Amino acid sequence: MQGKIIKGIAGFYYVHTGDHIYECKAKGVFRKNNEKPLVGDDCLIDIIDEEGKIGNISLILERRNSLIRPNVANVDQALVIFASVKPEPNFNLLDRFLILMKQNDIPCIIAFNKTDLADEEKLSEIKKIYAASGHRMLFTSAKTGEGLDELKELLRGKTTTVAGPSGVGKSTLINLIQDQKEVETGEISEKIDRGKHTTRHSELIAIDENSYIFDTPGFSSLSLFDVTSVDLKSYYDEFVPFESECRYDDCVHKNEPVCGVKAAVDRGEISKVRYENYLLLLKECEESQKRFR
Repeated sequence: MQGKIIKGIAGFYYVHTGDHIYECKAKGVFRKNNEKPLVGDDCLIDIIDEEGKIGNISLILERRNSLIRPNVANVDQALVIFASVKPEPNFNLLDRFLILMKQNDIPCIIAFNKTDLADEEKLSEIKKIYAASGHRMLFTSAKTGEGLDELKELLRGKTTTVAGPSGVGKSTLINLIQDQKEVETGEISEKIDRGKHTTRHSELIAIDENSYIFDTPGFSSLSLFDVTSVDLKSYYDEFVPFESECRYDDCVHKNEPVCGVKAAVDRGEISKVRYENYLLLLKECEESQKRFR
């Protein structure tokens, strides 16, 4: 039987097959081959006890991708949630997350929540910052329901990793997205007490038979991994149309004369907020390279 691993705790893996959740162990061949099942893996299981919903994982199907932070496989897209206000969005942290997802070739949706607390001027300002970033952007309100139908449609048929700092309404949105009638998540809790304590473990939440979300704990900082100062500019889609105007092919858009990107910032064609965050991250990359020389 084929299913998807939705949780792994202390050597037990919980596999969602569409209709049921099976508690499984991984066969010894995985340890022999130094292969560890990941949450998000599609797998084949052998049923040991149909009534008790017990089985063994016999085969891990080919992974499309895998992430280290969070440690999950077969992610189709990422959803990063920030508040429009209260708290003010940390654009530097958001840009770090967008770069991390681009490194892994994972499309990212940006959701700005709490629109009911923000005025039109604030929302318009946010839209302008990320309009040319190359990322899908939507505005939501857990209170009024704004944007929820669009969000559910974007998640349909996908495995989505969801991230966001604390205080932005992420948990409330996730609860509204879920349809508890489709999958009884308490099924795991009824099996063993381990299933009741999930905050420190990777877990996929099944929205329906083919749609899953992975809730990433709140984060406050993200380091840039394996990004050089020369490569950093390639993660900013809005720079591309203007780089042909740069005098130097290896221009990093910092101090070089005749820089098309800097000129576009001055004309307001590239967000000043995005560019200033780029300079901060560029400095971080340069300092990191110095330390490891």
